[in-house]
Amino acid sequence: MIRRARGAFQLRRHTCFWKPRWAVPRRIDLPGCSGRISDFGVVLILALATWAYLVAAVRGQEIQSENTDQHYVGSEQCTGCHQDATDAWMGSHHALAWTSPAPDTVLADFDGTRFEHDGVQYEFSVDNGNYRIHLTETDGTVKDYSVHSVVGVAPLQQYLIETEPGRLQSFDVVWDVENGRWYHLYPDQTLPPDDGLHWTGPYKNWNARCAECHATGFEKRYDERRQAYASVQVETGVGCEACHGPGSAHVDWAESAGTSSVPAPAGYGFAMDFAGAGAEAAIQQCATCHSRREPFGEGNPMPGTSFHEAYNLSLLRPGLYHADGQILDEVYVYGSFLQSRMYSKGVTCLNCHDAHSAELKADGNGVCTQCHSPAGNPDFTSLPLKPYDDPSHHFHEAGSEGAQCKNCHMIERVYMGTDGRRDHSFRIPRPDLADVTGAPDACTDCHADRSAEWAAAEIEKYHPNAAARPHYGVTLAAGRSDPVGAKPDLNSLALDDSQAGLVRATALWLLSQVADETTAEDMAPLLAHDDPLIRATAIAIQRAAPPRLQADRLNELLDDPERMVRIEAAKAMLDFPAAGLPEQQQDKLQQAMSEWRASLRARSDFPETHLVLGGMALTFRNIPAAKRAFREVVRMDPQREEAWVMLVRIAAAVDGREATLAILEEALSKVPDSQALNELRASVWAQ
Repeated sequence: MIRRARGAFQLRRHTCFWKPRWAVPRRIDLPGCSGRISDFGVVLILALATWAYLVAAVRGQEIQSENTDQHYVGSEQCTGCHQDATDAWMGSHHALAWTSPAPDTVLADFDGTRFEHDGVQYEFSVDNGNYRIHLTETDGTVKDYSVHSVVGVAPLQQYLIETEPGRLQSFDVVWDVENGRWYHLYPDQTLPPDDGLHWTGPYKNWNARCAECHATGFEKRYDERRQAYASVQVETGVGCEACHGPGSAHVDWAESAGTSSVPAPAGYGFAMDFAGAGAEAAIQQCATCHSRREPFGEGNPMPGTSFHEAYNLSLLRPGLYHADGQILDEVYVYGSFLQSRMYSKGVTCLNCHDAHSAELKADGNGVCTQCHSPAGNPDFTSLPLKPYDDPSHHFHEAGSEGAQCKNCHMIERVYMGTDGRRDHSFRIPRPDLADVTGAPDACTDCHADRSAEWAAAEIEKYHPNAAARPHYGVTLAAGRSDPVGAKPDLNSLALDDSQAGLVRATALWLLSQVADETTAEDMAPLLAHDDPLIRATAIAIQRAAPPRLQADRLNELLDDPERMVRIEAAKAMLDFPAAGLPEQQQDKLQQAMSEWRASLRARSDFPETHLVLGGMALTFRNIPAAKRAFREVVRMDPQREEAWVMLVRIAAAVDGREATLAILEEALSKVPDSQALNELRASVWAQ
């Protein structure tokens, strides 16, 4: 769900909106407002020098693979030879992730049903196969929309509206499939139609925020000059080629193999070879959608592409995760799974989920006892052979809710009002740490009438040394509240090879806020770490190193195998005099910066992008560019208080009192309750 808080924005309980790590959930501080730019961190000198390039229209290319000899053929081409896989996939959440409206896809009651929310009247009907939504706003304005397409099948179903040619918006009134009712995703919101968080606004735009993970071969194709979308996809829904890659080479081989002895091409002609790619590549393929991340492109990367080449994974940050790494906001599994011992032992998504139906491979505790049993599993020999699905392990009555593995080791949280999702970090409950980390625990999730202290005492009866086990959550919680005081422990956690890479990367991010030259020296070896998350987050710490040493240390990372690392290295070197670098390093820096520019251009339809660019324009006294950027922010989202504040301050500095008051009145007409704007108006009137 999305809510406003103190002039900033927080997103929660919404399914398909991926959120960049620098985006809406946290406040973005701007120069002259409340400090420095958060997260995006470093200066956009090159971006400002190429402002026109950043705001140029995004031109799409014909959908095809990186190998121009291959192209998408559609899932229907697969059915003839792969009937069993097709049968499993056909009714899956993947296949039905995005469909056209029809009697067999629309699950909601469109038979003249009505719904009301905050005085807005909704009526749902169907006329000659055309599914319609009729709105009567609180001011009596009447609007009528046709349902463009359908999202999902359970536990809720959402509907898309084409508000203008090519622009799809996610409607906020959805159908509860399990309980057979209409309900509003954000019941505590009352939003006027011009609010950026209204269902017609930029944060509910399907093309930008959702479509990539609900389609096969998707390209956004946003034209900023026209402020319009011409998005295309090979197939709505997550089809065969969304995971395997374009199928033309495979089909060509399969057809020729029937009449000759043509040998199979590498990977049977697919970009993603699940049989030979290995466990890590298989996990990363699932993670392209099942993760909270910032994409570098504007559509589906080629299946088989390394995750860190295509995305920047969100760390265990406030607002997304609890301090101990448990889920808080919607983080879509991957970041949780990376924390687990199962991941460290080589378990993959496909050990528990069927590849084509995505369903669990067994019912109840059966999926866990594939390995966690006296018999064990020969693929994972480090696991102790003992009974797990037994009261001697779970200390609850057999068959009860407390005896279910998932209820102790996969805490569940509900999003979108009815969609329960489980934490995939598979953690041991630690109620003894509740006071330290502020995080919930599985015990009091069920025993809601009891305290964490009671739960910790109960666990102590069965596991006397449980509370003595160290946990990274203690260090991360301390680092969030006082990174200076926690610096020694953060330093140790970042260097601890026994911890998950995501945990160490989060420690590095917290350290970067208080790094000095000694910290940069201590963390320099991590720039060569095997884990790209660790390499990337270690880069920011090197800003505390002497410039020449920083340039030397980051040189190799400018052409790192992963784009995430290359871009972070480019950011860190933006303020380094290019003329002082060897020619070869200058070339690498330019290439990395070009990739950064492209990633920014891919997000030019985000208010957040222009907010950051405006702040950096101010940093370099580029007042016209700053005005344009902040104006673009409030055009997209009139309630972005931060952008209005900056426009007022710019006017006060360069345009005079009358212009300042005019902008203040305009701003207060959009955000009348803004304390910051009202204080600014009082200050200007007092002059």
